[in-house]
Amino acid sequence: MKFLDHLEEWLVTFLMGGATLIIFVAVVHRYLAGVSIPGLQDWLLGLNLGWAQELTIIMFVWMAKFGAAYGVRTGIHVGVDVLINRLDDSMRGKFVMLGLAAGALFTAIVATLGAGFVWENGAHHYFFNLMGHSVEGIPEGPTTPDLEWPTWIVYSAIPLGTSLMCFRFLQVLVNFARTGELPHHDHGHVDGLEEELPVDADVYAMNDNLHPHDLKHPAPGQSANASKGAHK
Repeated sequence: MKFLDHLEEWLVTFLMGGATLIIFVAVVHRYLAGVSIPGLQDWLLGLNLGWAQELTIIMFVWMAKFGAAYGVRTGIHVGVDVLINRLDDSMRGKFVMLGLAAGALFTAIVATLGAGFVWENGAHHYFFNLMGHSVEGIPEGPTTPDLEWPTWIVYSAIPLGTSLMCFRFLQVLVNFARTGELPHHDHGHVDGLEEELPVDADVYAMNDNLHPHDLKHPAPGQSANASKGAHK
């Protein structure tokens, strides 16, 4: 299940990049369509980008749902743990596991209710029709205003994203039960960049007129007067 290790990053990166590109194209199109350039203006006015705003809203909704699962996996969700951290290790561990189990239960309920809503909102019509079953009397479901996509596809972000969030809660719970450690996010770390090792540099080691000198502790073989002269 290695492909699940960075699933949220891949999805959020794709959605964020795609939404940014769509917004950029829509803004440039709107600006250039107002410029009186023969030929170009007529061509741009013939392009319909009215769906861009709706699509970016949908992409941000999906981004938020899978970003929440990422937050559980990496431990960046905000939690009020002032009282829990004042308990002894045994009691603290029990409350942490209780909180993680509650999070898994809550997200499982939301995912189940969301899946039922998506199913009744038109997904059952699509899958029954796909499998060749009769869809007589089954509503096809509404569509979005601009893109005219079935709304059940848009609402699928709820059961899918929340199910992944539930899985992450259970994953963190099992790992905490085994190791006693919770995921910790380092806000100063950037993926893909290697950690720089601290450089132990002595700024007074170079005996020349281009670098500062320690007047109180001259370098070996250098008198205090010579150090002062070099500093001047």
